[in-house]
Amino acid sequence: MARFFVGLIAGVVLVFLGFGILFFFVLHAREKPPQIADHSVLVLRLEGDIPEKPPIELPAFLGGGKPGLTIEGVWESLRKAAADPHIQAVAVEPDGLSIGWGKLEEIYGDLARFRKTGKPLFAYLRSPSAKEYYLATAAERIYLGPAEPVYLKGLRAEAIYFKGTLDKLGVTVDIEHAGKYKDFGDMFTRTDMSPETRAVVTSMVDHIYGDLVARIAAARRKSPDEVRAIIDQGPFTAPQALKAGLVDELRFEDQMWGEMESRIHAKPVQVPIGKYLQVPPEAAGVPSGPGGKSRIAFVVAQGDIVRGDPSDNGADEPPLTSYGFDKLLNQVASDSSIKGVVVRIDSPGGQVTASDEIWRQMNLLSKKKPLVISMSDVAASGGYYIAMTGDPIVAYPETETGSIGVVFGKPDLKGLYNKIGITKDAIERGKQAGITSDYTALTPDERALLRRGIDESYVDFVSKVAKARHRTYAQIEPVAQGRVWLGEQAQPRGLVDQLGGLDTAIALVKKRANIPAGEHVTMVVYPPRRSLLDVLLRQAQEDGVDARLSRAFGRVPYRAWMHGGLLRIMPNWVEVR
Repeated sequence: MARFFVGLIAGVVLVFLGFGILFFFVLHAREKPPQIADHSVLVLRLEGDIPEKPPIELPAFLGGGKPGLTIEGVWESLRKAAADPHIQAVAVEPDGLSIGWGKLEEIYGDLARFRKTGKPLFAYLRSPSAKEYYLATAAERIYLGPAEPVYLKGLRAEAIYFKGTLDKLGVTVDIEHAGKYKDFGDMFTRTDMSPETRAVVTSMVDHIYGDLVARIAAARRKSPDEVRAIIDQGPFTAPQALKAGLVDELRFEDQMWGEMESRIHAKPVQVPIGKYLQVPPEAAGVPSGPGGKSRIAFVVAQGDIVRGDPSDNGADEPPLTSYGFDKLLNQVASDSSIKGVVVRIDSPGGQVTASDEIWRQMNLLSKKKPLVISMSDVAASGGYYIAMTGDPIVAYPETETGSIGVVFGKPDLKGLYNKIGITKDAIERGKQAGITSDYTALTPDERALLRRGIDESYVDFVSKVAKARHRTYAQIEPVAQGRVWLGEQAQPRGLVDQLGGLDTAIALVKKRANIPAGEHVTMVVYPPRRSLLDVLLRQAQEDGVDARLSRAFGRVPYRAWMHGGLLRIMPNWVEVR
């Protein structure tokens, strides 16, 4: 009887849930695209992370209601706004950005291209750091709140190391790697940067800082030396920032809108980017050339690369699973309406086996469709490996790429187990049966065996790069060694083809697909936004142990690492801010 009532209650709940979901989607299906009034101003409030993959969009009654913003969405909105006669200006308001320098370069370029239309572009800043100020330099006028500090004080890169903590816990980690710069495991075995890591990080910080200085100098009409001297005086109070020439006006936001009214000679109608995303390109006046509206697939490869679950459909949040992503690639390959493909990579790499599976499907797709690779903030190690199809690669000057190498790591937890009273006993058959155990360290024979496997995997990686980049092994190996390069450093070394963003990638794929350069194309994003039902069914999985460990320790693919595994993954990387 109890089972009957439980089943009855569960059935009723599912029925109501089904009707609720159906009502929600019917309601949204009836919504018409918003109408944009004359004298409108597109408002770009850019906060936190701006992902490549469309995030979950929940209804308001579940705490959502805001459309998810992506990098492609920012690009599309500014492209539409440039042609839309109803949009007379743009106001960009960056606040607390946590994106990398590659994505910053994309948004900066999109803003700069909009400004060439002659329409006003204003920036309003709230306690900006270097990243927010970097974007603001694309505007013709920069406004700052009268009491807002400016945290423009140079750039700092930090790496975190856990060896001291692990020593206290009695934990050791066995590391083997191919490539002298492949320092992903250093976080577990060192307390500071190795000389190789310090050289790479220094090179990257110098490059990004030089670019920041050059942008500010050009925007504020100062010499680079003047800008460096100003930055050395930071951070700034609002009056100090004004005196230093970093901003044009100290105003509250409503005062900026008053000046915008004078600029466009009408009271501005503020249009949030979330609303403007729903406006079709043709309704915004985006021109299409002869034939028009060819479909280009925009396939997002975002997150750590792992094999995942066979039921993955490719629509989940990161990590990037080979099962799910391969399904997406097969779907794109078999769609006859897709004329070309841009694969957008934002991944530091991951499992060797999963990277290999994606690499295979990428190459199969390349044989069926014109393909171009567009690199985002990072496309390194396994993220670089999956791009080795022989097709054109486009990267930003600040994209972190390369890291051609392999690393193996396995924790030995015996010391920790002893401290807390846990013991393990085992019976083994086979000389190497305990090689993946977390209760033993690697023996010399086991280490030698793994060393051979790592070297073999490294040779395979370099060979695939050489073939795809139309070079010899001897030409690629010196720039491999696990070293991370910025896009501007990678391009003259033959690791990428062109520097640029989405516009460059789309122009290339148009050319390869014989689509007229002036024709507007429809971008079809893969994977699509996740459904509400899928969110509800997978929520528990997303809140699992792996997710909590990742939040605690950063980017580590635990399922591969904890039991020992070969990884094509970036070093223990740092955020430059």
